[in-house]
Amino acid sequence: MNQTTTLTKATLSGLMLAVAMLATGCHKAEDTSGMGPAQSAGKAMDDAGAKVAAESREAAADTKAAADRAGDKIEAAADRAGEKADAAADRAGDSMRNAGAEVRQESKEAAANVKEGASKATDATGKAIERAGEKVQDAAK
Repeated sequence: MNQTTTLTKATLSGLMLAVAMLATGCHKAEDTSGMGPAQSAGKAMDDAGAKVAAESREAAADTKAAADRAGDKIEAAADRAGEKADAAADRAGDSMRNAGAEVRQESKEAAANVKEGASKATDATGKAIERAGEKVQDAAK
């Protein structure tokens, strides 16, 4: 509960005390149980004080419970945020590992292509030299 509600309860309790004091002081009650006007007023004050104290304790308990609930919610939200951050870091790590694996595979493929190209170039050069040698032999005849 907020402070305004507690203040309103205290004000209402005080107003009830004042009415009780006026009511007991203005006329003699039928059933006084052996109490005079001062004793009745004192009892009314004691009762009103006890009621205000009980309402104050209740308001304090409600405030503590609300604070505890808010603390629990904040803690749960922090836990969820931490879990989400961990999951995001795991996904980022997985993505980086996958990207690294793709780069390695593409590098292997490129190296294989270079080797194949070099082999073809060597074969073509060898054939050209062989033809040139044949032409030289034919010309020498």
